[in-house]
Amino acid sequence: MKCGLNETSEGHYVDNILTDAYVWYEKDWQHDEYEHTHQRYQLTFVEEGYQYFHIEEKIYLVPQNHVIWIPSSKVHRTTSEAKTVNLMLLLFRTVPELDFYRKVHVFSAPAVLREMLLYASKWSKLLNEGEEKCVFIKAMLHSLPYFCEENSSLQIPAPADSRLIPVCNHINTNYQYKFQIDKLADMAKMSVRSLQRIFKQQTGISLQKYTQLIRILKSIELMDTNQYTLSQIAALVGYKSLSAFTFSYSSIMKTGPKLKK
Repeated sequence: MKCGLNETSEGHYVDNILTDAYVWYEKDWQHDEYEHTHQRYQLTFVEEGYQYFHIEEKIYLVPQNHVIWIPSSKVHRTTSEAKTVNLMLLLFRTVPELDFYRKVHVFSAPAVLREMLLYASKWSKLLNEGEEKCVFIKAMLHSLPYFCEENSSLQIPAPADSRLIPVCNHINTNYQYKFQIDKLADMAKMSVRSLQRIFKQQTGISLQKYTQLIRILKSIELMDTNQYTLSQIAALVGYKSLSAFTFSYSSIMKTGPKLKK
């Protein structure tokens, strides 16, 4: 049994839960990294650590105090190098008839939503409905569109054009260095202008923006280790100064970088 669902074979689940909403809260989360799917809508809150969600052609970073909403039947898998991952999952059988619930969303959980989620943890793994649980969780579910201030920068696009894969792999591995656009073009076997145009068409962002995004995501991983100062992290991910790193980080995360206490 995983998250209250019975796994009949790798990645395939049978839903024997009788309640409309099910809560699963777990510290030091250990999840299989293979793709899986289920019929329930899923809200995941990362209380500590971070997780990557691989969904279709995108990878979504869900840092600490963020949530991700995943529609029913959406194939996904998770990965993380965080030392500790504390998660809460809420699985819903039915949701309101709004477009919001049919799409993937990642956003920072405001204080009121975090408190609601932590309060709901008292129903973790309970199969009974209960009037308070039913009313409380339904109110939270209906409030999600109003809490959502989505940060699309937490999405790592994966191009479908195979010529761009070596380029992405090179940036993912050498993000701390300033890349030479002509060498990236050689990897893709196309001109510089074609590379820039096709990469933007395929991913929705420029090569420079992609590199910035990878650097910030790597900095989040380094901050989670609690082994470096912010100045050291700035240098490790390729920034010449802490101020430059802080500005770049804030533009992506909408808040300044902070080390774990």
